[in-house]
Amino acid sequence: MRKLASLLIVSILGGALTLGSYKLFFEEENVSFLQEKQDATQSLIQANYDANRTYGTNVDFTAAAEKTVHAVVHVKNVAVYNGPRSWADVMQGRTESSKALRGTGSGVIITPDGYIVTNNHVIDGANELEVTLNNNKTYKAKVIGADAISDIALIKVEPEEELEYIPFGNSNNVKVGEWVLAVGNPFNLKSTVTAGIVSAKSRNLNPNATGQSFIQTDAAINPGNSGGALVNINGELIGINTAITSMTGSYVGYAFAVPSNNARKIVEDIMEYGDIQQGILGIRGSDFNRTPELIEEYGTSQGVYVSEVTSGSGAEKAGIKAKDVIRKIDNTNVNKFSDLTGYINTKRPNDTVNVTVLRDGVEKEIAVKLTKLSVTQLPIGLEVTNATKDELKFYQTENGVKISKTLSDQYPEEEFLGAIITEINGEKIYDIRDAEEAFKSLERGQGITMTFIDKTGQKQRVIFR
Repeated sequence: MRKLASLLIVSILGGALTLGSYKLFFEEENVSFLQEKQDATQSLIQANYDANRTYGTNVDFTAAAEKTVHAVVHVKNVAVYNGPRSWADVMQGRTESSKALRGTGSGVIITPDGYIVTNNHVIDGANELEVTLNNNKTYKAKVIGADAISDIALIKVEPEEELEYIPFGNSNNVKVGEWVLAVGNPFNLKSTVTAGIVSAKSRNLNPNATGQSFIQTDAAINPGNSGGALVNINGELIGINTAITSMTGSYVGYAFAVPSNNARKIVEDIMEYGDIQQGILGIRGSDFNRTPELIEEYGTSQGVYVSEVTSGSGAEKAGIKAKDVIRKIDNTNVNKFSDLTGYINTKRPNDTVNVTVLRDGVEKEIAVKLTKLSVTQLPIGLEVTNATKDELKFYQTENGVKISKTLSDQYPEEEFLGAIITEINGEKIYDIRDAEEAFKSLERGQGITMTFIDKTGQKQRVIFR
């Protein structure tokens, strides 16, 4: 009995000792850890808390969507293809067969009487255009004008009543990080609205194209959205959705829009002048931050380095010189070449802009009157501009237009870029209007013979059939 009592007392003492040890070493440690987490959380809240700040995302997209969804239309492009439809047609000599090829995109109504802005590639080559509104009403549309370089086109429908439209916003005021909506018809899904932010501005997708300056967004844009609206949360048009960068052909997070200021200027040019009134500074340059030795020499990485000033241009007359660094134009900072071209593309010939340049370590503001850009795209995949007297003299010819850009892989730039086209089908070419007329006067099925002088001064001839 005494042994049993002893064992009971020992067991009780052992349990008490175990419980006391747990309390002392383990539970106190856990309490300390929890308190440490709680204190850290309290410190984090206190460090970031602002009594005057509203936390969370309270942006309401419904008002902007309601304002815009009825003003974005579905555009159908009908093209007629003349030629064989199958191998059997080829074998049997049936070459006059035709079929309708349909392409679709979007468009934005910009006036109540039916003017619609869209992408040039949406309407390019169309024999017929069909526009469907959000209420399913359908209209035939006609092309008023288009610009392949900016990929903007203006079309018109004749409605029975006034249409809802989207007012232009000022794309210069767009900020990186602000909310935007993309409105369009992806994959033929009418009246689709997606949301995102402005990811970047003045984006150039092609290093060989100096005129590009897109707004980049992560709002979902897919095939069929082309020509649709990019709007801010006030429902104002800040861009025309144009392109995506993707290895799959579908949206992967990168989409691009022509800024509304650029689109508006092109539309106004088409309506008022019938063609594009492109003003230019008259310089050749490069992004300053791409040249490490220049960064070291000038002590800055921001701006556009002027490598050449065009003879007779507004820049030359105003006093801009080679080796200047353009830092600002009017009130717009210039960090890269697309900042400069994006702003210039909103201006017309004879407009005056104030250009701030860095020269010999000192910033100087110079007023420049813009001159007119004379350029056109030929149907054979070449862009040409009027040649200067100095260029004609250099190539020892009295006439010709200069190839300023190759638009097809069949023309190696090292051979064609800068060459002078002197004749088309035996007719001498003196300016870009002559080149345009030479192609307009071609009869159906007629071949083209183009004579040009290459960079080595050799006369070459190319035959297109």
